[in-house]
Amino acid sequence: MRTDETGTASLEFITAGLVLLVPLVYLVLTVAALQGASFAVEGASRQAARVFVESSSVAEAQRSARVAVEFALADYDLDADDVRMTVTCTPNPGACLTRRGFVTVEVTTAVALPLVPPVLDLDVPLSVPIASSTTQQVSRFGGVAP
Repeated sequence: MRTDETGTASLEFITAGLVLLVPLVYLVLTVAALQGASFAVEGASRQAARVFVESSSVAEAQRSARVAVEFALADYDLDADDVRMTVTCTPNPGACLTRRGFVTVEVTTAVALPLVPPVLDLDVPLSVPIASSTTQQVSRFGGVAP
């Protein structure tokens, strides 16, 4: 029976370190991806709402809001094609730029989990949905009179 354990501490340390380090690194990568996407979506909705209420027509407002979303997402290296933007207006949904009306812009995307190949056929979701909503009021001096 061998009782000499010289050199096994380093092997145990490396083994235990890898077992603990790999999940920790994956957790950090996942949280970083989700946090970056959260910042991107929040900034995109905020800027799109601001640009929308400053526009002189609804068509121009839609274009400007879409461009604002694309710029905000580009700062975080997210693809604008994977993002859905919806605009709702109150109190009159048919007239978005009514003076003192409110415009709500919601930006939604799905963040893929890092290091997961898309070819896996799993019953669990491989992405996390992230959404942000911002409401801005149309200025009483701008927009269109009711």
